[in-house]
Amino acid sequence: MPWTRTTAPRASAPVRLFCFPHAGGSPLFFRGWGGALTGAEVYTVCYPGRAERLGEEPFTDLRAMARLIAEEIAGADDGRRVVLFGHSMGALVAYETAAVLEERGAPVHGLLVSGARAPHLPRSDAPDGPEGALRTLTELGGTAPELLADPDFRALILPSLTADFAMLGGYTKPDRPPLSCPVTALVGDADPRVTPAQAGAWREASRGAFRLRTVPGDHFYLAAEPPFDALRDGCRA
Repeated sequence: MPWTRTTAPRASAPVRLFCFPHAGGSPLFFRGWGGALTGAEVYTVCYPGRAERLGEEPFTDLRAMARLIAEEIAGADDGRRVVLFGHSMGALVAYETAAVLEERGAPVHGLLVSGARAPHLPRSDAPDGPEGALRTLTELGGTAPELLADPDFRALILPSLTADFAMLGGYTKPDRPPLSCPVTALVGDADPRVTPAQAGAWREASRGAFRLRTVPGDHFYLAAEPPFDALRDGCRA
């Protein structure tokens, strides 16, 4: 099945914006973004093991997954600008996707990373196993407590959530040159897992312009206040 899809086709838009969800997340997290960001054609990325790809085995290698996503994006190149946005684990997948695109000679107009430590920083606090994954999800917020208390819901999300956290914990940044594209890092001022300094370290990931935005809220600040202004800025020529 395809890695990306759009629910708001906008072929006349000058930008294709690809949104990468967090660990355990699905394209539904970005529901409504296509309608709000009218200057871009918004695509959501669907990892195996959730949504319409529920029957597929979750990936265990983040870089291998990003390479396949990049191949699909590059294969559908139509001359429009490409901007990548990723939240939490999705920020690392977007970063690796951007690296593959640039290696292939496909320019990336901008990379926006949200709620994530820079790729070269250690990730020793990645949760281990299903119970650790659930504890972390509870700590981070963003999921209704009544849903987390529902055994059927837990059974639905735990396989992909556990696999994603294992994939995240096993990630190490390869030795490669910095990206060329501009990077914007966003972090909630009350995020319990990512500090502004850890988000600010993304400046080392690219030779392009860098901007750090600290916004009100916790790890899932964007559930209530999506960063549409930052995304519009990132999509501008």
